[in-house]
Amino acid sequence: MVCIGNTGELHPDVVKAIEDSGLVASAVLSGNRNFEGRIHALTKANYLASPALVIAYSLAGTVDIDFEKEPLGKGKDGKDVFLKDIWPSRSTVKNAVSEAVNSEQFVSNYAAIAKGTDAWNALKVEGTKTYGWKDESTYIHNPPYFAGMTMNLNEIKDIKGAYCLLNMGDFITTDHISPAGAISPISPAARFLNDRKITKPDFNTYGARRGNDEIMARGTFANVKLINKMVDKVGPNTVHIPSGETLAVFDAAMKYKSAGK
Repeated sequence: MVCIGNTGELHPDVVKAIEDSGLVASAVLSGNRNFEGRIHALTKANYLASPALVIAYSLAGTVDIDFEKEPLGKGKDGKDVFLKDIWPSRSTVKNAVSEAVNSEQFVSNYAAIAKGTDAWNALKVEGTKTYGWKDESTYIHNPPYFAGMTMNLNEIKDIKGAYCLLNMGDFITTDHISPAGAISPISPAARFLNDRKITKPDFNTYGARRGNDEIMARGTFANVKLINKMVDKVGPNTVHIPSGETLAVFDAAMKYKSAGK
């Protein structure tokens, strides 16, 4: 029930079953993102639903169910239990909300926001007017976008002799272009983090590291479910045309850049 939708790791036995059997695993979440590969790299069919339906599908253990005709399971008496039997009425929900939520909760919480927690207030900061960038940070990096900027615009030049980096069809989303999900351990972003002594348990996500342009540049078109017609396998790879090599998209782009292409 979160915006970004990342589930974390699946049980190794579940991973093995999906991979060994080629299963089309699915997920149901109450959030606002069901991009392929966002919930988890191994869940191909992802659906958005209300919190109550997320629980109902969890109880059923499958998305291949007709709630009106098929039971969620059996009760203690051995009889079938259907969704309609446990679905709360409007009055039940209203009563639960009135008992659990009151205006004082909002007043007290918002009154304490400016005070901060002990952990937050214990952070040591430099009393400078501008942000103190730290080159060693893998979360926040001073982006190079404004370096060398002048009042005069650079000349706009024609693009000539460029090679195709990706060839994608209609099924392309913002998450394919700039994923916010987990960082694959075999990705250019992972190599970047490994070089800085950051190991897989601490990779976090592209979304969490979006303040570092070095990470996000390596994450561009890094969605594990990317379909690039230039290669015959799903994933964030492409063909470096002059050499015929199949490379990660970022690696191919850097190779073109170094050659002036």
